[in-house]
Amino acid sequence: MYEKILVPLDGSDLAEIALPYAEELAGALGCDITLIHVSESADEKYENMHQLYIEKIVEATIQDAEKFRKNKRAKKIKVSSVHLTGHVAEQIVDYADKENIGLIVMTTHGRSGIRRWILGNVAAKVVRATDRPIALIRAKDTPPEARAERINKILVPLDGSKASEVVIPHVSELASKLKAEVVLFQVVAPSYFVYAIPGEAVLQPHSPEDLQNMIENSKLYLDKVGAEFRDKGIETTSEVGIGGPAEEIIRIADEIQVDMVAMSTHGHSSISLWAFGSNADKVLHAGDTPVLLVRT
Repeated sequence: MYEKILVPLDGSDLAEIALPYAEELAGALGCDITLIHVSESADEKYENMHQLYIEKIVEATIQDAEKFRKNKRAKKIKVSSVHLTGHVAEQIVDYADKENIGLIVMTTHGRSGIRRWILGNVAAKVVRATDRPIALIRAKDTPPEARAERINKILVPLDGSKASEVVIPHVSELASKLKAEVVLFQVVAPSYFVYAIPGEAVLQPHSPEDLQNMIENSKLYLDKVGAEFRDKGIETTSEVGIGGPAEEIIRIADEIQVDMVAMSTHGHSSISLWAFGSNADKVLHAGDTPVLLVRT
């Protein structure tokens, strides 16, 4: 599914936090890595500096990726680099399309902490513009060497729609190759909107009986989906939450200490439940866990 991984870098330690994740994925999946560095202007006096930086990172990435290569008899992981000039997000998206990149792995910000790559700037533009799966790594103040380098547990929020299930083949591939546990998660809303008078709506709580029925239906649905994973030898459990979807995803991700949240960018009615700018947006901004987004 993923033959090529693209990692955008801007020269900062924070941007490089994405590298261990890309290395682990490449090692487990047997795919190649391309490091992309984009300059906003063609300034020749910095050209040599950029080239030296990328060459250094390429060599380090080759060595580190070998630690994760599962099949030592398979070909070694190829790590290459490209340096482009222009609008950063546009160049990343265009290159990913042109080279048929399977997965983009990038941090939510890079140089100067929040100045360049903060979600809402480059990373957010890439998320909105690309059709490629993208793994966003939360870059806080932790140095790259202190970050977790193993993806052992993946949380998969589902809303019951076919659109939200688009992420399932991606998770199945990753979990199988990484030997990771999958936790399926669905959120039940404790109340619903009632349109009492024209133009206005009020929240009406579900009756205890209705709420319990919804919880049981969610468990049955998740158990059915989970059977597909278990048939492939993937350790799979399920959880049901009650409340707001984004808040519950963040809560359970922290509570059970998952290493990645994998979700589609929308579900019911295209934009009503999982739309980027809605719950996925909240999870990206408020959560601390790396997020894999797959556009439906």
